[in-house]
Amino acid sequence: MARYLVTGAAGFIGRSIAAALLARGETVRGLDSFITGKRENLSGLEAMEFVEGDLADPAVCSEACKDVEIVFHEAALASVPRSVADPVATNRNCVDATLNLLVAAREAGVHRVVYAGSSSAYGDTPTLPKHEGMTPNPISPYAVAKLAGEHYMRSFMRVYGLETVVLRYFNVFGPYQDPTSYYSGVLALFCRKMLAGEQPTIFGDGEQSRDFTYIENVVNGNLLAAAAPAEKVSGRMMNLATGSRSTLNQTFAILSELTGYSGGLAYAAPRTGDIRDSLADIGLAKELLGYKPAVSFRDGLRRTVEWHKKREAVA
Repeated sequence: MARYLVTGAAGFIGRSIAAALLARGETVRGLDSFITGKRENLSGLEAMEFVEGDLADPAVCSEACKDVEIVFHEAALASVPRSVADPVATNRNCVDATLNLLVAAREAGVHRVVYAGSSSAYGDTPTLPKHEGMTPNPISPYAVAKLAGEHYMRSFMRVYGLETVVLRYFNVFGPYQDPTSYYSGVLALFCRKMLAGEQPTIFGDGEQSRDFTYIENVVNGNLLAAAAPAEKVSGRMMNLATGSRSTLNQTFAILSELTGYSGGLAYAAPRTGDIRDSLADIGLAKELLGYKPAVSFRDGLRRTVEWHKKREAVA
């Protein structure tokens, strides 16, 4: 019996959750369509049953959910710029996929679905830190799509009794994040370019800030969300981050030290749909999950740079 299903298992966060589950001896099924996931990310996950398929296909969802108790729903077309360029594809791969998965999970008797929400749902409101009681104000199509998924999660809990937990991620980074795409996270792009001696580009003045969250913290939060008592967490949404922020200029300075990069930095016009500042209040996750970020921003950057160095050495 495949107790756990991880969607987006060939992607950055999904792969990391699957690896953690396997490391503690769990039975895991992974699913990915490889729209953004990488086949090479499955290396080291040979003990995982893997299904290639698209969550936009209800039949794929039904097959993936058979005999599963807990779902970690990490699959998405996770990019603000991509959603601005192609909102229809984002809706298909975020909203349609999530609804199909929930229908299949309910029919298969899945116990709980843990959903990867996004801090982009808060929008560009000036209030910091962002807390769960704030009214959502999404800007980009991606933010709208991820927020729609949150509403579906809550609806399926209230209408059908399916246990759901929503974790709003804040700028997750770390090993296995794709550094080669224009749509990649800023830290993955910076690491790749700076290790190669290439000049990175900041879209904006560099004083925009983010609550950068190392992947190990996010994995731990997901595992806690899967195990927490239903009476505490079912139907709830909570931030998953560090509760601290750094500007992109500060981040560039730290990465210059860690990578040995001695070049300059380019600036370009801000990108449509991007927010100015992001900082999470993580009090609710601490209260409901016992969550506490174990890896600091700087230590996470150090680990990420070391991973990229090893990756380039093997390549």
